[in-house]
Amino acid sequence: MSPTMSDPQSAAASRTISPPLAPAATRTLLVLTAMNLLNYVDRYVPSAVKDLFKTDLGLTDAETAWPLTAFVVVYMLASPLFGALADRVPRRVVIAAGVALWSLATAAAAYATGFWTFLLARALVGVGEAAYATLSPAWIADVYPEARRNRALTLFYVAIPLGAALGFVLGGQLGQAYGWRVAFLAVGLPGLLAALLVLRVPEARPGGLDAAEEGSGAGAPQPEAPTWGEALEVLRRTPVWCYAVGGYVLVTFASGALADWTPTFLVRHRGLDLAAAGSLVGTATVIGGLGGTLLGGWLGDLLRRRGVASPYLLLSAVTMAGAAALAVVALWVPGKVASGAAMAGAQLLLWCYNGPINAVLVSSVPARLRTRAFSLSILAIHLFGDAISPPIVGAIADATGSLGMGMALVPLTLAAGALVWGIGARRAAPVVAAD
Repeated sequence: MSPTMSDPQSAAASRTISPPLAPAATRTLLVLTAMNLLNYVDRYVPSAVKDLFKTDLGLTDAETAWPLTAFVVVYMLASPLFGALADRVPRRVVIAAGVALWSLATAAAAYATGFWTFLLARALVGVGEAAYATLSPAWIADVYPEARRNRALTLFYVAIPLGAALGFVLGGQLGQAYGWRVAFLAVGLPGLLAALLVLRVPEARPGGLDAAEEGSGAGAPQPEAPTWGEALEVLRRTPVWCYAVGGYVLVTFASGALADWTPTFLVRHRGLDLAAAGSLVGTATVIGGLGGTLLGGWLGDLLRRRGVASPYLLLSAVTMAGAAALAVVALWVPGKVASGAAMAGAQLLLWCYNGPINAVLVSSVPARLRTRAFSLSILAIHLFGDAISPPIVGAIADATGSLGMGMALVPLTLAAGALVWGIGARRAAPVVAAD
């Protein structure tokens, strides 16, 4: 049996010598990380060129947010389906097909003629990304031992701020220079190369490293995939997983609204042009996001080595509380310099949870449940998070005439997420993952 992060024995486990990595581990991590980068470039280009396609297609503020919601809804509904499909089809095949689909769908948005065609193209992006995002963390957990998973997942999630920043910067620059349609074409088509690369990555046996660490040996028979009923029952009785997902939902609500509306907020309320707004958000995202993701991974492992109970939940709670406070400054203190500095600081703290919380999600459940547990967490965080936050902010802006009123939801939900993770760090009983 292998302890999770919340187990006090984890501190001792982290000081043991990890087994050597399989030769394919680094290759697997690099290819999947590159896909994660392209994933987030494609996801945030629409936010950078929102006012351009709003004018061209004759949309309202609320309607400009619905394509992102359509993407997220399809993404979250398809995730459990791909989680089950991966029990029967090689993961690299499922992922390659998904990446190819999302790339073509991103490029197809360039040919939209109105609200519904744009909505359809963005919804199809969700199908493709569900195939990839659901399976990648579990695959990484299968090639990295538990003591190294937080570091591996931290590197994997570094691609999120980098990709988001590139999406904002490329979207703003290409959109202003050549129009929003060119921006979609330019970022969509490179994903086809990534789809070919993943087909050359060797498969890893699910739970193989866990079996080796537990003494089962590489030749031990692989457990049968659980039914959805069995998976739900195990997850319901896993407090660490429940607290992690609960806080994740609230933080995803806030980050979805923040990502989709911040460039437009800067144009309307800070007087920036489209390219400058995209560059400011991109710079804050890459500096804060890259630094925060790396800082969070390092601090999480430091707390774990020192024997802190529930170190990853505790770290995520503290940093998210700080992000909420700085978000208030970024949104309501006038002045480009003060707003930009607060935005970068908020991004730094906001991204600290990435590696630690996802390490909790993959290590707090049995190896045979990882893919399904992760697909259900994706369903939850998007169903109650960024699937609904952008249109809610847009609707508030339409109703009040002030985008700032809608953006007030961001620090509130960040603070609520910090509270849930803090309660989880204090109350979650030690959980032991076993196959």
